[in-house]
Amino acid sequence: MRCLVVADLHYSLPQFDWLLSAAAQFDLVIFAGDALDVGSMVDFRAQIVVVKKYLALLASQTRVILCSGNHDLDERSAEGEKISRWIADVRELGIACDGDSLAIADTLFTVCPWWDGPQVKQRLVAQLRDAALSRPQRWIWAHHAPPANSPTSWGGKRFFGDVDLVQWIGEHKPSMVISGHVHQSPFISDGSWFDQLGKTWVFNTGLQHGRPPTHIVLDLDEGKAFWLAAGEAQWIDLNAPLQRPAHPVVEPPDWLTSLDRIADPSLAAPRAAAG
Repeated sequence: MRCLVVADLHYSLPQFDWLLSAAAQFDLVIFAGDALDVGSMVDFRAQIVVVKKYLALLASQTRVILCSGNHDLDERSAEGEKISRWIADVRELGIACDGDSLAIADTLFTVCPWWDGPQVKQRLVAQLRDAALSRPQRWIWAHHAPPANSPTSWGGKRFFGDVDLVQWIGEHKPSMVISGHVHQSPFISDGSWFDQLGKTWVFNTGLQHGRPPTHIVLDLDEGKAFWLAAGEAQWIDLNAPLQRPAHPVVEPPDWLTSLDRIADPSLAAPRAAAG
């Protein structure tokens, strides 16, 4: 199974266009939050309409998972907590979203909502507890915020991760957690697009502007994870202990080359943080 992982597209339509062009090559697209952008000049309601149309097209090509991020919150619950009401509507498109778990072959994917208060947090705790009862060996979470005190949540001056997520990982020991949220982590000193807590792999795609978005490809059958950004292509062995730095992609597989995003290492651009 090959999974294409993106996050933090923030209503970048060129990036959505690229995602749509690449999706059919994968068994699953994991969108780890922040499809929308609260700072955009485009009306929030219009953003939702457009993004739903993209998601419908994606779902017609492959399976899709979408978790909410902090930019996706569009309403308040009866308890006054910010929630992403619109994301629940994409379930009718056949997309697994906040609160769902999706089983594909020998893998269970659990989709976690962004929580803004105790009510949603408690529902997430119950969701993870219930999913753990029937989990297979490989269990993958989509959770927009990465864990605290991890290179995947390092912002340059402090960590921006989720402290509770660290506790939940320690309790349930999922195989992987797919995140975004902290845009610059993969591009700065002491940051990274990957980490390991115990035996749980943690990923953060990072953000760069323009087409295509930074993205991660999980080749679960081969036990490899690839990270692709402008001028950079790296991979890690998921079956080996954590090693830094990641390996450069020197001889990319044909299916990865077909994305047209493997650069000549000699032409690699210097790293730069993306806001």
